[in-house]
Amino acid sequence: MVNAGAMSGSGNLMDFLDEPFPDVGTYEDFHTIDWLREKSRDTDRHRKITSKSKESIWEFIKSLLDAWSGWVVMLLIGLLAGTLAGVIDLAVDWMTDLKEGVCLSAFWYSHEQCCWTSNETTFEDRDKCPLWQKWSELLVNQSEGASAYILNYLMYILWALLFAFLAVSLVRVFAPYACGSGIPEIKTILSGFIIRGYLGKWTLLIKTVTLVLVVSSGLSLGKEGPLVHVACCCGNFFSSLFSKYSKNEGKRREVLSAAAAAGVSVAFGAPIGGVLFSLEEVSYYFPLKTLWRSFFAALVAAFTLRSINPFGNSRLVLFYVEYHTPWYMAELFPFILLGVFGGLWGTLFIRCNIAWCRRRKTTRLGKYPVLEVIVVTAITAIIAYPNPYTRRSTSELISELFNDCGALESSQLCDYINDPNMTRPVDDIPDRPAGIGVYTAMWQLALALIFKIVITIFTFGMKIPSGLFIPSMAVGAMAGRMVGIGVEQLAYHHHDWIVFRNWCRPGADCVTPGLYAMVGAAACLGGVTRMTVSLVVIMFELTGGLEYIVPLMAAAVTSKWVADAFGKEGIYEAHIHLNGYPFLDVKDEFTHRTLATDVMRPRRGEPPLSVLTQDSMTVEDVETLIKETDYNGFPVVVSRDSERLIGFAQRRELILAIKNARQRQEGIVSNSIMYFTEEPPELPANSPHPLKLRRVLNLSPFTVTDHTPMETVVDIFRKLGLRQCLVTRSGRLLGIITKKDVLRHMAQMANQDPESIMFN
Repeated sequence: MVNAGAMSGSGNLMDFLDEPFPDVGTYEDFHTIDWLREKSRDTDRHRKITSKSKESIWEFIKSLLDAWSGWVVMLLIGLLAGTLAGVIDLAVDWMTDLKEGVCLSAFWYSHEQCCWTSNETTFEDRDKCPLWQKWSELLVNQSEGASAYILNYLMYILWALLFAFLAVSLVRVFAPYACGSGIPEIKTILSGFIIRGYLGKWTLLIKTVTLVLVVSSGLSLGKEGPLVHVACCCGNFFSSLFSKYSKNEGKRREVLSAAAAAGVSVAFGAPIGGVLFSLEEVSYYFPLKTLWRSFFAALVAAFTLRSINPFGNSRLVLFYVEYHTPWYMAELFPFILLGVFGGLWGTLFIRCNIAWCRRRKTTRLGKYPVLEVIVVTAITAIIAYPNPYTRRSTSELISELFNDCGALESSQLCDYINDPNMTRPVDDIPDRPAGIGVYTAMWQLALALIFKIVITIFTFGMKIPSGLFIPSMAVGAMAGRMVGIGVEQLAYHHHDWIVFRNWCRPGADCVTPGLYAMVGAAACLGGVTRMTVSLVVIMFELTGGLEYIVPLMAAAVTSKWVADAFGKEGIYEAHIHLNGYPFLDVKDEFTHRTLATDVMRPRRGEPPLSVLTQDSMTVEDVETLIKETDYNGFPVVVSRDSERLIGFAQRRELILAIKNARQRQEGIVSNSIMYFTEEPPELPANSPHPLKLRRVLNLSPFTVTDHTPMETVVDIFRKLGLRQCLVTRSGRLLGIITKKDVLRHMAQMANQDPESIMFN
């Protein structure tokens, strides 16, 4: 035994973890956080601050600052997210119009802004003004004819290719994590996974710039999903400025949940929908405190965007509509049919897109991301230009499809044959027979619909920022508008049918095709993402159509039922599984009758479990064990004979503890005994100083018995966010179950490849 004087003299060194050292409590890349430990650490921190606040005025002020830091972070996130969204909207508007022409008075003006400032703009030709010139007018001074059309066509393609090439090059060189939607990875990160750099400053900058480029290029993608990623990058940046969040991964994820709400708030101008989206679709852990802070962040973000007013209509959204007629019960049938279409489209899209992405990952195609983007952009631009409904930006297309046909509308979709004897007010235009413009628009919309369905499958998942909300809504809006016009004309020509007789009299305005477009958009978006409550709230905030909430609900529910009949996964869950992220979806049900002993390791025929003993292993023994294995941690037992469980030690903290002990504590060598007990073991007189690491040890690891049903184990992992749990019998350690083991077992039970779970 080392003499007592030596022991007492170096007492402050024996458990040197009383003084914190760098990186303790942190996690390695592609590892899962320990939610229970993070919660416990935050409780200890809060208890310490509360007790100190009673000591002096200064400590009391510090405790107030700590309490208010969360609201300050939310304010900063809302301000930055709203500002970035406004800048992106303005830049996209300008660069999209740049493909067709340029403003002579100020080249940074979009087409609409250019003609606003012109005194020569007339109501009939409000899309034309001398200050705005197409490329053919500017280069060869011709506005009509074949040569002008071909030149404008070529310029459109060249600008699209330039924007797409710049975007994919910036992503590839500076920020590989800036590609894709970002929502699958955000969901995984919020469930406790660590992906370092995914929410970094470079990713924020490159994603913001490239998002403008890819949307302006005319590719079939949107900016709404990536704006959630952008907002979460803002959240991560501001979290790093406050130690309360930077040193606790669990608290950081509360901020990121609120940031996701702010992202949807500015993407759609839907603050309440953003909060519900974060709760329903993205967040893994969402306490009541996070709900309030999400609400505040979404409010600030929406207010900031409204102050910038990017759409020039004093509203938060481009799609705001005002319908002047109610909907009727008989219309629920076509609304439900649109819900069925949305569910089928969602299933088709998910299966085809995942098959294509899997092919991209497993063939040579994945080695040429730049070429793939260039080819898809070229095909998109070549096919899109001749059709006026695919040439314009997708947001403008949806806005036109949502609009009601008033007396001031000049769209082809509103080319009805007017009755010269009609003397009704503007707001009550009756149903009329369709003119030649409506029939032309119908077949152009049909071609645009087929094109959007096909091209979106190949576009989503490329190495560029790519959102899915707007393309999905466009598919539904086109299908809905065509159905709406069909029902409108049927009601007009057959108003004596029993189904129309009660609500559609001659000369009445009884069918609103724009409403069908809105319902179709909600149905298709729901079919792809499987959202329900948040989807309906986003749609009525997006359009202002509060009285049409029942048709939206009917379509959303039908869409989800139909899509779920073919598979429970939405597009984001499908991409999470494609990428092999360790994500335990709270929506999945585990109904198989297996036990913990069937899943735990080691299994029969495998080497025994790697464990540490409480007071008989040297530093060299532990370092050798760490070097020969890649486990995240090791159970600590009394001895190898008894196998009675004491606690659990994390791999990273063992490495850091040994490294710091060698630097700070004299007498620690390879032969030093490591012990995890309160008192040192009995050692020979000439033995080197022992190393006490009890503070590294988790003395309350989560345990289950070997006969615990896996249904219960899966539920525990989901609700507590565990990294691992130990399997015991009568206090004796039998094995370990990690999150990865649970995911592999679930995949195996679903007849999937268990090795598809790649990360820890």
